[in-house]
Amino acid sequence: MVMNIQIKITDAEWEVMRVVWAHGSVTSREIIEILESKMQWKAPTIKTLIGRLVEKGALATYSEGRKFIYTAKVSEQESMDVYTEDILSRVCNKHNGKVIADLVEEAALSKKDIASLMELLQKKSESALEVVPCECVTGQCECHLHHT
Repeated sequence: MVMNIQIKITDAEWEVMRVVWAHGSVTSREIIEILESKMQWKAPTIKTLIGRLVEKGALATYSEGRKFIYTAKVSEQESMDVYTEDILSRVCNKHNGKVIADLVEEAALSKKDIASLMELLQKKSESALEVVPCECVTGQCECHLHHT
């Protein structure tokens, strides 16, 4: 059962989670086979990552005979939401538009994706502020600095 919890995972752990999300339930051997070929990681590295994800509460595990089966305790959507929040929390609010524009520029998008984005932006523009306020701590961005 996928729970609605927020867990930060590393880039390497994200690779493991992608395998689990794709398969629903998966053995450690299957995770290892997939990631050994994709990432050129060795089995002990992958087992360490799986163990960390279990400790963090991102994965549930149970045994079937001699096999260990893993399932996600956190949804892919929830993890993407946390990841997005993390990215945006690292920059001044005044730069959010640029960050999002850069993502759109770099992403492979279908016509349907683009239409959905355009619709979302149209709705967002109806209640958008004229100027996005900076919420950074003084000195963390250029907004509060006085250039002479």
